Amino acid sequence: MKLTGIRLHRTGREPHTLAGAYAMDALAEADRARFERHLAGCEACAQETAGLREAAAALGAAAAASPPPGLRQRVMAAAATTRQSGPASVRVRPRLRAVLAVGAAAAAGLVALAVVFGVANGSMRQQLNQAQASSQQIAAVLTARDATMMTRPVTGGGTATIVMSPSRHALVFTAAGLPALPPSRGYELWLIGPRGDRPAGTLPMHSGMTGPVIAAGLHHGDRLGLSAEPAVGAPRPTGPMILDLPL
Repeated sequence: MKLTGIRLHRTGREPHTLAGAYAMDALAEADRARFERHLAGCEACAQETAGLREAAAALGAAAAASPPPGLRQRVMAAAATTRQSGPASVRVRPRLRAVLAVGAAAAAGLVALAVVFGVANGSMRQQLNQAQASSQQIAAVLTARDATMMTRPVTGGGTATIVMSPSRHALVFTAAGLPALPPSRGYELWLIGPRGDRPAGTLPMHSGMTGPVIAAGLHHGDRLGLSAEPAVGAPRPTGPMILDLPL
């Protein structure tokens, strides 16, 4: 999977420092060949490369996730029962270069479909517009020139993937393999810093991974936290941090 626009921190040009760029398909041919020769005999780099590719795939799948559960079905069902004066077709043109930005196009397609078929009531249109706006914000971070990606283990199980853009003062978070919680509980992100603990969003779950959450308003000295909280979210953390990451 080629991730246009995402850059990983490098500490040099030694082969073992190129695992991230190799996983992102971002190496020149000479460096690629050199790294592949190194990879054949380096188990640590093989494991790191596999882990980075899994994280990128998880982030891409999450970014392409559908808007709120049931919303797509309601739009399609309403469209199917709405009379039309003639054939109508909706063509969504991807406006973003990166493969991780397809979520924005999917949300835009639903908005266009609802408008063409004239089936969106006020509530449905609001949800569609919110989904589209969120996807566009996520895509803007993922494709920013200064975006960097990192993966971190989560205490208790699971892996978090974070893409951060300092120029946009925002990050995109997703995770895979988090332990299941009862319906009354959910995972919540926090920005922790001199300005206090600020809620940064609850994590929607899709087939064992979280949907992407964008946390905006990053400030110097902030850390990213994750905890289990009431499903509706909490104004302040009540549980222990299972992820505490300096940004």
